[in-house]
Amino acid sequence: MSTPSRRGDATVISNRRARFEYFIDEVYECGLVLVGCEVKSIREGLANLQDSYARIDGGEVWLMGLHISPYKFSRGEVDPVRKRKLLLHHNEIAKIQRDTETKGSTLVPLRIYFKEGRVKVEIAVARGKHHYDKRQSIAERDSKRETDRAMKGQRD
Repeated sequence: MSTPSRRGDATVISNRRARFEYFIDEVYECGLVLVGCEVKSIREGLANLQDSYARIDGGEVWLMGLHISPYKFSRGEVDPVRKRKLLLHHNEIAKIQRDTETKGSTLVPLRIYFKEGRVKVEIAVARGKHHYDKRQSIAERDSKRETDRAMKGQRD
């Protein structure tokens, strides 16, 4: 988790696997329709983006598979894996729909965070990586790690 700034903005949940599995083409910030106890659960970090995805249905964007664990002090029962509506402008939804109609493109949530006290989701239009692309990502990550270690050793 990152440390919040003075305004209270902080990334709460991130989908680190998404950047490894997909090429990220376009990123959008959208609001998320939630129940009060779900907001408290997200604030405590009790959500999982691992198997979630977004889908356009009837001119609206829905987030599927997001698991938000029940808040321990809540009185009502809310389904932890229900589909949740994402809030975007009509022109953004139309652009996303055009982009995802191409073969191999999908909508992937990258992170959930708070912005000025409101829950936001960062979704991306993404293309799946092949096995050889993933090997290349691993090699780049390892080489970056090695250079960082070498640079750290020179500073000491």
